[in-house]
Amino acid sequence: MNRHSNLTPEQQQKALEREPGFHDLPAETQQRMQQRLSQLNNMSPERRRRWLERNEAIAQLSPSQRQQVRDAMGQFRGLPPDRKHQVAQAFRELREMPEPQRQALLNSDQYRSQFNDQELGALSGLLSIEPYHVILPNSQGSPDR
Repeated sequence: MNRHSNLTPEQQQKALEREPGFHDLPAETQQRMQQRLSQLNNMSPERRRRWLERNEAIAQLSPSQRQQVRDAMGQFRGLPPDRKHQVAQAFRELREMPEPQRQALLNSDQYRSQFNDQELGALSGLLSIEPYHVILPNSQGSPDR
C-alpha cells in the first residue's frame, strides 16, 4: 500500500492485479483483497495509517500469536454490543497494569462475577499478545478492522 500511495485508486487496483501470484489466488480471495483496497481508499488518512500500522505489527507476530489474536478477536466479535464495550474497557484498564496485578485481577472473584468465560477468554487472549494497541486500539471499544 505504501509503495502505491501516490497512485489513483484505479491505478492501485491495477497494481494489485499485477502483483505476482494474485491471479493464482481463489476468486473470492482476489475479490476480498480488491474490496479491502477500496475500503482503505475510502478511509480517512488517519484511520488508514492506523489500519496499516496494525496490520504491519500483526504481520510481525509469529503464526501462533496471529492465531491467538484471531481466536480472541473472534470471541470478542461474538459478544453483544454492550458486553463488547465492557470487555474493551476492561482491556484498556488491564493492559496498563503490570502482569502480576493483571493476572490477579483476571482471576479475582470480582472479574469472575463481572465477566463470563467467553469474555474472560477474549480478555486473556488479547492481553497475551503485545503490542496491545495493535489488537484493540479504538477507544470506543470496537476493533478498527
